[in-house]
Amino acid sequence: MSFSKEFKEAISNLPDKEKDKLLFRLLRKDMKLANRLYFELISDYSVEEEREKVREALGKQIQSISNDHYSIGYLSMDVRSLSGIINEHVSTTKDKIGEIELNIFLLIEVLSKNKDRIFRSHPSKAQKFSTAVVARVFKILLLINKLHPDFRLEFKDELAELGNIIGDNPYIMKMAIFNGLDVNWLTSRDIPEDIEEIYKDLRSRGYLR
Repeated sequence: MSFSKEFKEAISNLPDKEKDKLLFRLLRKDMKLANRLYFELISDYSVEEEREKVREALGKQIQSISNDHYSIGYLSMDVRSLSGIINEHVSTTKDKIGEIELNIFLLIEVLSKNKDRIFRSHPSKAQKFSTAVVARVFKILLLINKLHPDFRLEFKDELAELGNIIGDNPYIMKMAIFNGLDVNWLTSRDIPEDIEEIYKDLRSRGYLR
């Protein structure tokens, strides 16, 4: 939504006390904005420190859910919940590097700690979970491809590890092939320059769903 010049000037000319009241009223209705401003104005932690706190929290929760024995459907729900933690961190800090790093970490930890559970699951449920994993990998590759080439090198080892984990899981590897994900992009650290066009084409043809 765009605001007219007159409206902006009217807001600017409000008394300071009135503007403060309006600001706090708006912040109570928009916690994302409130958290963002708190981080920028008050927090003593750097983006990197906040990222490490999120990584530690993810690691503990992944270990906890991996120790429990329940269906792959619940595992899918947990992954979405953990993804929400990453999204909140990114919304607060605008941490583009962390968004990639933490999502790779999430997949590596979940897949490596739950390999047997995925393998023992009903094929239809395992395939649904695996398709969601492949879609998340595409998201990671799209994010990496938007970075300056110098930054892309930071993820080469983690991508190779993730690629090897996918290649070692029959269900996920099958869904990767079916949905157009070449695992060699991960293991060889060679993401196609036209990855966004590849992704859009696959989505338009009904894949990654």
